[in-house]
Amino acid sequence: QVQLVESGGGLVQAGGSLRLSCVASGLPFTRSAMGWFRQAPGKEREFVAAISWSGSRTDYADSVKGRFTISRGNAKNTAFLQMNSLKTDDTAVYYCTLRKEYYSDTFYVKVRDYDNWGQGTQVTVSS
Repeated sequence: QVQLVESGGGLVQAGGSLRLSCVASGLPFTRSAMGWFRQAPGKEREFVAAISWSGSRTDYADSVKGRFTISRGNAKNTAFLQMNSLKTDDTAVYYCTLRKEYYSDTFYVKVRDYDNWGQGTQVTVSS
């Protein structure tokens, strides 16, 4: 059974930085695309960033472009989200997600594209 564990969330002042980490275990397959989504109270879960299996292809929500960077570890079962210049609007629970990849090396931006999710880590940005 695939398990995703996020860490690195916390409380930070506006303008500050946080680095989220995600470690996947129990993978019965070797290729996977990964992503980060977030959900604020009373809102739907929304796309933040995604990365392909090789790490060569990435995509970001317009609201975080230029501020957030997604990357993968050398072991390929880890993903990171470097968040700079944080704003109060970035406050949310951040979820790591993963999907098995068969042949392509692409990224995915919709909730329904993924079938494995972490429990989430809270990010709170104060003004």
